[in-house]
Amino acid sequence: MQIKNLMSENPITIDKNKNICDCLRIMYKDDLSRIPVIKSVEGNKKELVGIISEKDIANKLGSSKYADVAISHFHVSTVMVKDVITVDENADSNEVANILHENNIGALPVMSDDELVGIVTKSDFINLCKGKPFEKISVKDAMTRDIISVAINDRLVHARRVIMDSGIGRLLVSEEHELAGIITSKDIAKAYVSFKKHTPEKHHQAQLKNLVVEDVMSTNIQKVYENDSISEVAEKMLETGFNGYPVSNEDNDVVGIITQSDLLKILIDLESQ
Repeated sequence: MQIKNLMSENPITIDKNKNICDCLRIMYKDDLSRIPVIKSVEGNKKELVGIISEKDIANKLGSSKYADVAISHFHVSTVMVKDVITVDENADSNEVANILHENNIGALPVMSDDELVGIVTKSDFINLCKGKPFEKISVKDAMTRDIISVAINDRLVHARRVIMDSGIGRLLVSEEHELAGIITSKDIAKAYVSFKKHTPEKHHQAQLKNLVVEDVMSTNIQKVYENDSISEVAEKMLETGFNGYPVSNEDNDVVGIITQSDLLKILIDLESQ
């Protein structure tokens, strides 16, 4: 299957000179995790110059280097990833899935004759995981057992660093060895924007360290079970829009986490057989 049959056409874009708050408003309004970045060129055309994600925003706003910088001074061009990997609209979907997986990225702009015509994300592949072959695969055969977590009273700067170093988008939050919540890149980005808006610039450096995970995390925890099928999890992801779930065993103990990346890996493995 060619990727043009799977991608989302006419993707929402943002100009590189827009403020980061404008970018986040678009993300929240349209439920997007990342947006292609463009600039205007001659002939009223738009040139793809980057891509920006919630994780990029969280990483930049939480950096000590920019602690004293007002939110109004953050533009998309400051935060975006400039070296964008793209794919042609006629590329094979299996090849595209491998590019996403191997580069640990969530989306790829799709091009046709140097023009942006679409975007393909890991979510677009999840719909393919609802078929019969995936009904026979259990969550326990695909989940990540090495759980990366933070404590409820850890500083937000620590959670940000763990996400950056681990290359993941969410962390489980524990309190006295029990699951207390989940914190995502989106949660961190929103928290930093709010902090910079409501805290005087002269206090940014000192007070940034006072933000803790408990203030930001989500306690609306939805779990799946290790004996659930991949097909069931894919259906749940598409219904809720969540990109990952903690996994429990029959005793309700958390034994892993399953994400879109894990489902994508299963899809790649099946296609290669």
